[in-house]
Amino acid sequence: MAEHVRYARNRREFLTDCFCGVGSLAFASMMAREQARAARFNPLAPKAPHFEAKAKSMIFVYMAGGPSHLETFDPKPLLNELHGQKRPAEFGEAKYQFVDDKSRILGTKRSFKKYGKSGIDISDLFPYQAEVADELCILRSMYGDMVVHSAAQYQMMTGRVIPGFPAMGSWVTYGLGAEAENLPAYVVMPDGRGAQEAGVPMYTHGFLPAVYQPSMFRPGKRPVLNLDLPEDVAMDRRRKTIDLIRGLNEDNLIGEDPEFAARISAYDTAFKMQTEAPEIFDISKEPKETLEMYGVDDPKTDDYGRRCLLARRMVENGVRFVCVVSGGGSGNQEWDAHGDIEENHIRMAGQTDKPVAALIKDLKRRGLLDSTIVLWGGEFGRSPESQGTTGRDHHALGFTMYVAGGGFKGGTIYGATDAIGLRAVENPIHFRDLHATVLNQLGLSQDQLSFMHQGRRERLTEVHGRIIKEIIA
Repeated sequence: MAEHVRYARNRREFLTDCFCGVGSLAFASMMAREQARAARFNPLAPKAPHFEAKAKSMIFVYMAGGPSHLETFDPKPLLNELHGQKRPAEFGEAKYQFVDDKSRILGTKRSFKKYGKSGIDISDLFPYQAEVADELCILRSMYGDMVVHSAAQYQMMTGRVIPGFPAMGSWVTYGLGAEAENLPAYVVMPDGRGAQEAGVPMYTHGFLPAVYQPSMFRPGKRPVLNLDLPEDVAMDRRRKTIDLIRGLNEDNLIGEDPEFAARISAYDTAFKMQTEAPEIFDISKEPKETLEMYGVDDPKTDDYGRRCLLARRMVENGVRFVCVVSGGGSGNQEWDAHGDIEENHIRMAGQTDKPVAALIKDLKRRGLLDSTIVLWGGEFGRSPESQGTTGRDHHALGFTMYVAGGGFKGGTIYGATDAIGLRAVENPIHFRDLHATVLNQLGLSQDQLSFMHQGRRERLTEVHGRIIKEIIA
């Protein structure tokens, strides 16, 4: 009898263990299916970086058209000594669009001073950015491969000189997903004066799934239209409509369909923007001191100031990548100073200097600068020689960009051009090196961040970029 009881007890234990095990397996299987389903219908779900990241978001304050390094962050006294003379032969040859044998060295009217504890040289074009000198990591030895706007813009944004490849913002979003549920992951805020020469393709997702495309915001006080519900539509009714659309879409989704998944995600994001995001776009609730710091309501700085302030609010609420464009419509409406470097740069700097400095200050005081990369610059610089009598031509052999925050060493100057700013001669930095370094700070390996396209594993850096370890804190 005792033996029978012991057998019965062991049988119960066996069956209990068996069903608990099956239950656990079933639960695990169910959870795995749910996670797969969530990833299927929300491809923008947050993803872990490849390794520990210093930064989790990025703001590119893009100075479209090519700001002159010679008038901004790279003083060259020899230019004024050689003003009006032919370029000395010892500096070598250079390829330009418009500079020719008649062109002569053009001196600069800008004055430079050393700012901050670091003593970084900054021109009088940027009195406000001079106040944050110790946050800036100045890259004086940038270079690219092209001297025409469109090709240079593609290379700066996508790592290639032709269209059809994903932009930085799309790659970053592909690698990390999105933290924001009620906002797009990748936002471009263009200048109201028009598009760049490379057009919208320079910002887009290329061959990556459509869910990684940017949201293009409008210039002005209403960057996103139709955020308010129609007067005769209640919130619960709108929610039911969105749920119905999602259900129908999911029922019709067969296998992997990235375009369809992107559409489903777009409906959800649009609804969440209507219910949760209007407050983010309402900058009137910012303190008066903050609005003044960005130059909001000052006719000269209002447009760029609003967009920089909105960029801060975006990353504060989980947006992964924001591009704030200065200059549009080509030519003199950009930093493209072919005719008069003085008039062009004084005007363009006046529109952007205060807002950019405010963005860096604001991010720092809110504890966001350490986790946010701020990148400043354009697709190339300007020539040491004149175009005509007072302009400067496109110049890709050596120019300046800077990074701030995101684990970069502030108060640092890295690299150098020669004595007239013609060529990067010390620690040259190609766009692919910049891309590799930015990805590294975001915890992304340039090699692992790849996508199979037409039988080839493509990546942002095209070939292997050098991570610039000397500028990493």
